[in-house]
Amino acid sequence: MKDEYLKKGRIGQKQKTREKILRAAHKIQGRGAELTLENVAEKAGISRATIYRYYSNKDVLSAEAVLDIKTLTPEQIISKYEEEDLETTLLGIQKYYNRLAIDNEPSFRKYLSVILNPDNQVNVRGARRVRTLLKALDLKQYRIRDEDRENLIYMATLMMGIEALIVTKDVCRLDDTSAEEVLQWGMKTLLAGMLSSNPDQT
Repeated sequence: MKDEYLKKGRIGQKQKTREKILRAAHKIQGRGAELTLENVAEKAGISRATIYRYYSNKDVLSAEAVLDIKTLTPEQIISKYEEEDLETTLLGIQKYYNRLAIDNEPSFRKYLSVILNPDNQVNVRGARRVRTLLKALDLKQYRIRDEDRENLIYMATLMMGIEALIVTKDVCRLDDTSAEEVLQWGMKTLLAGMLSSNPDQT
């Protein structure tokens, strides 16, 4: 998965370009200037054609930039867990993203409404959760089969962030605390099942 996700189609370079765009947007927003795709492209030192491959309109960029400035990098998140076991690490990452979503719920809901709008021609997201989980598993080099590793990252991603909270709160009618608890239970159960069927994985 690492090679496919981070290297195929120059994903690593694409991520750097996205980060450059967001930094430029932060600077423009910070000084109160009008945010347009054109002035962000100029500030980022990229072409207008390039920025339109990442963001179809300024509303999507603005919504993501607001959230991005509040979000730690994957490296910052996993730095707390360098000496921890697999369960502690994944539960810690999950807790970070779920608390981030709860603390900024209106902004995340607005971001989703913008990016999922049928008129939005570009709906590729930054995938911070996936990148954080990839880096965490690489850092610790757990003995996990490739297939299990890939499925673990996908399933763990489903149990954190605004989408998970929308389901637990809007569909299941749970409050913030109960939503966090049931998602944590899901993560623990996922890990217990994976490890019990493959006891040599640690």
